[in-house]
Amino acid sequence: MLKIAETFLSLQGESTFAGLPCFFIRLATCNLRCNYCDSIYAWRSSGEAEIPQLVKLARSSGVKLVEVTGGEPLAQAETPQLCTALLETGFTVLVETNGSMPIRRIDDRCHRIVDRKLPGSGMAEFHLDANYADLTPRDEVKFVVSDEKDVDFAFAEIKKFHLDEIGCPLLISPVWGRIAFDALAQRVIESKLPLRMQLQMHKIIWGDVPGV
Repeated sequence: MLKIAETFLSLQGESTFAGLPCFFIRLATCNLRCNYCDSIYAWRSSGEAEIPQLVKLARSSGVKLVEVTGGEPLAQAETPQLCTALLETGFTVLVETNGSMPIRRIDDRCHRIVDRKLPGSGMAEFHLDANYADLTPRDEVKFVVSDEKDVDFAFAEIKKFHLDEIGCPLLISPVWGRIAFDALAQRVIESKLPLRMQLQMHKIIWGDVPGV
C-alpha cells in the first residue's frame, strides 16, 4: 500500500520529456524540507492505493508516459515495485528523486531524474554522492538554483564528478521567483558546459498550483 498525495494527467513540465502528455503519480511524504518546496502538500498523505490500482489509473489516462514523483518516492518501500509494474505494463517511466536515497533501488529501465540539492535549498548536505556511480545515459541530473552561489556550486559539481562524461542529460532550472531567467541563461552560455536550461513549463502555463 502506497501513500498518495495526488494523481493527475497533464503536460510534463520539466526534464527532456517536457511538453509531452504525462500521467503523474505524486507519492506522499518526504525526508527533506527544501525551503523553496512547491509541493508542501505532498508531505502528508491524502489517501492510500495499492500498486494494481495505480497501474489501472495510469492505463485509464490513455498516455504511455508516467512520472512517479513526490514528496520523495524513495521514502516508501513499495515504490520500486510500482515502477517495475508500470514498466511491465508498457509505460515509459520517469522517477524524480531528491538524491538523498540510493537510486539503485529503482529499475534502471526507468528514467531516474536525480535532483542534486544545492546550498540554496538548505538541504545540500543530504545529497548521496554514491548515486553518481549508478547513473546511466537514460537518467538525468537536475540542478535547481536559487542564486549565483548555487550556479557556481552546480558548475563545480559537474567538473568534480565528471558528470559531463557520463552521457546523461544535465539540467539546470531556476527556483521560481528567485533568479532571473536571462541571468541564468547567460551563465549557462558562458560555462560552455553541456547543460540544458529548463523552465517549469506547467507553471508558465497554469501558475504555481497543484495538480498540473
